Amino acid sequence: MSSSPPTRALARLRRWWAARPLRTRLVLALVALLALVSVAIGGLTTLALRHVLVAQVDTQLTMGDRPRDVPPWFRQGGGDPGRPVPRPGMAAPSPPEPPRGFPPGSLAVRRADGVTAATRSTASGSLADVPAADIARLTALPTDGRPRTVTLDEGDVRAVARQLPNGTVVAVAIPLSNVQDTIWALVAAQAGVVGLGLLLAGGAGALIVRATLRPLTRVAATATRVTELPLDRGEVALAVRVPAADTDPRTEVGQVGGALNRMLGHVADALAARQASETRVRQFVADASHELRTPLAAIRGYAEVARRGRDEVPADVAHALRRVESESTRMTSLVDDLLLLARLDAGRPLAADPVDLSALVVDAVSDAHVAGPEHHWRLDLPEVVIRVPGDAARLHQVVANLLANARVHTPPGTTVTTTLAVEADTAVLTVADDGPGVPPQVRPEMFERFARGDSSRSRAHGSTGLGLAIVAAVVEAHHGTVGVDSRPGRTVFAVRLPNPTADA
Repeated sequence: MSSSPPTRALARLRRWWAARPLRTRLVLALVALLALVSVAIGGLTTLALRHVLVAQVDTQLTMGDRPRDVPPWFRQGGGDPGRPVPRPGMAAPSPPEPPRGFPPGSLAVRRADGVTAATRSTASGSLADVPAADIARLTALPTDGRPRTVTLDEGDVRAVARQLPNGTVVAVAIPLSNVQDTIWALVAAQAGVVGLGLLLAGGAGALIVRATLRPLTRVAATATRVTELPLDRGEVALAVRVPAADTDPRTEVGQVGGALNRMLGHVADALAARQASETRVRQFVADASHELRTPLAAIRGYAEVARRGRDEVPADVAHALRRVESESTRMTSLVDDLLLLARLDAGRPLAADPVDLSALVVDAVSDAHVAGPEHHWRLDLPEVVIRVPGDAARLHQVVANLLANARVHTPPGTTVTTTLAVEADTAVLTVADDGPGVPPQVRPEMFERFARGDSSRSRAHGSTGLGLAIVAAVVEAHHGTVGVDSRPGRTVFAVRLPNPTADA
């Protein structure tokens, strides 16, 4: 069952209201409240004034509320206003006239012996005829002497009717146009005053609200500065705090500022503890890697000497020695990778010599072709030589790791294309393949350490899960970026390095 249009409109209004800043909502609420109060006061004032003006008209109609007296309003040739219609041969009575002092547009009606006469006063002082429909409405009034509002063709009037002792019915009416004009003039004046007042109140309210919320703005600015700090890695000095002036516990903003300072203190302690733990781990990895290199080299050397000695060894022993050499070589590579990552984590600077990326990429692709002849290796280089400042050995390791990653994680027959180009102030190296692509669940952690898309295949090909982690660490140490775009049939790794130069 779908919601009704008013419900949807209310929901949209709520969403719009919730999306407004607090300052805007406070000012709008203040202006709306003032507008409501002003309209209420103006409406009550208008009703009261109208009641007073109508009461004045009623007083004028009833001559002080003396219903039993014969009002001296109607002049009938100087005779009794209730005298019956004259018989043939007698002088005709003059028509009824509105009383003197009544405003223009007032009406007088007299009905005697079935004959009805009526006149309307004009601004020039003369009398005018009254439409029959208006006469009928006035003669239909109760003759109890109570004023009533009657709607005529010319507008609303306040009318009263009486029946004289001789049976004559007389009625007079005063137009309410003056009352309505006064009311509309008052409404216009109120609208102007209220509009100006709302503008002034809105402007003053905006200034007051802005000044009142300035401490909250400073608290928000402090929180924003904290979000801009690199809290995810490295040593973090979380010295940002809310000013003491904005931490007064007697105010709501002060309570928020104090709570934020306490939270930042806890976060700083946690970051310091994390940094200390990571430092110990990095130092342990570096020390362990460094210490393991010597015994691993010794193991590999003795295994090779034993296998190639003068005395022939049994086949099974020779196989075991070859396996010892292979695994010691693999473990040495793993130790070297761990030692490199530990040094990069420690922030040790790399060399910043000019590196010929073009020649480096050619060498890396040639090595990959030898290591994976079952793949198709393509190279797309510009006509110029591209150089970047950096460490040649580490950058060669970046390219080699990307090519090895493409070789290990794609089936034989896959085409791997390496491209080098310059875009603006950046050298762009891409390694693309038409393999099966990277599974979506693996992409978020591809550059993490010991991350593998396929554990069995990776281990079968000797992968340690550190190749892409080393790529990311080395590129970051060169102030560059690395990213991946993958879908079935095409995977592209893009490395961007700053400050390139191109020579013919």
